[in-house]
Amino acid sequence: MPTQRLNLSAIEASLRAVQAHFDEINATLATPRDPLQDDVLTNLLAGYEYLDFLLFNDIDLLARGSSHHLLRLNFLVLIGAQDPAKGDWAGATRQTERRFYDDASRGGVRALMNYAAEHKGDGIWKRAAGVYIHILSEPQLFIEGNHRTGALVMSQVLVREGKPPFVLTERNAKAYFDPSSLVKGCRKRSLRALLEIPKLRKRLAKLIEDEADQGFLLR
Repeated sequence: MPTQRLNLSAIEASLRAVQAHFDEINATLATPRDPLQDDVLTNLLAGYEYLDFLLFNDIDLLARGSSHHLLRLNFLVLIGAQDPAKGDWAGATRQTERRFYDDASRGGVRALMNYAAEHKGDGIWKRAAGVYIHILSEPQLFIEGNHRTGALVMSQVLVREGKPPFVLTERNAKAYFDPSSLVKGCRKRSLRALLEIPKLRKRLAKLIEDEADQGFLLR
């Protein structure tokens, strides 16, 4: 049976509110972020639309055989509906695919699938936060767009368990961006990661639980 569907209108409204106040939010961050420009927001919304399609069709991004959907999600947040195999993006697409399928790397898709399988018994909030952190920590899953793609994958983990997706809001932006910057600096299986990532996962899990908003799901 299909899982719950996303309230795409509510998601767009929240992201546009963040965009409208991004300069104020950015001034509070430990590590300032690039502005949330129109093309970035449009592509992120395309990612949420694709996520809704996957939810409707009961496609699990973290199941074996779903890797092409993960790649598609990343291309959507970067370039929208353009064909990633053509034009200026063709070279970057091939590089992204090589990195994504690199089994020798601890950051490739196989490592992500293994991580998800090993942590199926975790509570939903920690499991979702852990998947996001695995995507974002070094070596990252993608060359670019790991924050946005990771948030979407985290959202699917949540919604498939009946929880609301994670959506950036004016209220949660700082609490999301600051630990994300710390995660990005951690290398998988390093001593620093062993010490820091459990604390960051707990912090992020609490954030997404506290900020869970049923308004981002269709009733």
